[in-house]
Amino acid sequence: MTFRDPAMLGGLLLLPLAALAYLSFQRRRRAEAATFANPDLVPNLVTGRPGWRRHLPPLLILLALGVLLIALARPQRTVAAPQRAATVMMVTDTSGSMNAEDVDPDRLTAAVKAAHKLTDQLPENFRLGLVTFADFADVQAPPTTDRDPVKAALDRLHAEGGTAMATGLQRAIELARTPVPDQTGTGTRRLPSVLVLLSDGKDTQSGISPLEVAQQAKQLHIPIFTIALGTPDGEVAVRDQFGFVTRIPVPPDTETLRDIARTTGGKYFAAPDAARLQEIYQNLGTRLSSKPVEHEVTAAFAGGAIVLLLAGGALSLAWFGRAL
Repeated sequence: MTFRDPAMLGGLLLLPLAALAYLSFQRRRRAEAATFANPDLVPNLVTGRPGWRRHLPPLLILLALGVLLIALARPQRTVAAPQRAATVMMVTDTSGSMNAEDVDPDRLTAAVKAAHKLTDQLPENFRLGLVTFADFADVQAPPTTDRDPVKAALDRLHAEGGTAMATGLQRAIELARTPVPDQTGTGTRRLPSVLVLLSDGKDTQSGISPLEVAQQAKQLHIPIFTIALGTPDGEVAVRDQFGFVTRIPVPPDTETLRDIARTTGGKYFAAPDAARLQEIYQNLGTRLSSKPVEHEVTAAFAGGAIVLLLAGGALSLAWFGRAL
């Protein structure tokens, strides 16, 4: 929860002082009662004592004042609102390590199947594009509301070569920031953008660090959701020119992907198997279809303060025949 006028919360510091003043008043009142009559004779004069009921109405009033001060600070909470239009760029690793079979049936096939799910789940008015990276970045489908080019591009993917992750991110950012016609048709605008990066290895080809590109995305307010595909024990079989097969470990670079997500305000996911990858892309479809907005809840706190005030006054009248 956040507040539009947080300075008003400073008034809460007065509540402990009010509580101390009330306790001081109660001690003084008992001392004055003791001077009025012998304490040993009081039980003969008073048949019943209010006990804890005496303190409940003032406590409710004190709580009401605290809630009222919070209301004056104009509290607000984050709620999910439908995203009207946005650009989503899938940035997918197609390096040779995507042939590893630690994800059934292999990493690339599982990635393509999951990407189809995201393609089907995004709202129709979202622009969706696909950039792949291996030895270099390749624009497979520029961002568009037509899903057919993206689906066709996904079905054509094959895995070979190195990993140019940073270059792929740079190209995706460029495409995401491409202006589109505005609603009036007389100008252009840039839509809110999100990148979905799926990779299974370290950058080996780019001339720039992926974290440097992440800083650029942060400055442009483009969050990057990252997915580390594969397991630490993943291997890929490589046949040399003499026909000998060597198995090379290809663990995902989880540290870099986690840092990219953290830097840009996105979220990091680990996908050690195909089922988890499907779940991630399905949840991403729901997440990307909405945006967080701040909703003011001042009325709720003000209403709560009024209820507490009325409850304190009503109990005082019912028990003692007088208001506070």
